[in-house]
Amino acid sequence: MAKINAILRRTYSYGDTSLDTIDYKGVVLSLRDNTLYYDEKSIELTKNEFKMLYTLMKKHETIVSREDIMQELWQDENFIDDNTLTVNINRLRKKLKRIGLIDFIKTIINQGYVIK
Repeated sequence: MAKINAILRRTYSYGDTSLDTIDYKGVVLSLRDNTLYYDEKSIELTKNEFKMLYTLMKKHETIVSREDIMQELWQDENFIDDNTLTVNINRLRKKLKRIGLIDFIKTIINQGYVIK
């Protein structure tokens, strides 16, 4: 259903559904219910997983620094251990792998993360 909606949205620009999702290479992130759809599968995301993926998907193919993601998640990265972000990214990657999105989030050493 998500695939069909994405195709219709791209083809006919019907309704205001473009405001409800972010679509990148067949991966659809629902902004309404924090759900990710890919290849006829879906997963529900936690608040932090959603924020990380939203930040990365809206800037797809652009490197997003760890600091930018931490700022988005916790508003003030000064009190958050750097390892906390790493743990959250790894949990998100495991969830993505369950629906077939292997290596969707790439680490760019000493720079941040990117979706390609």
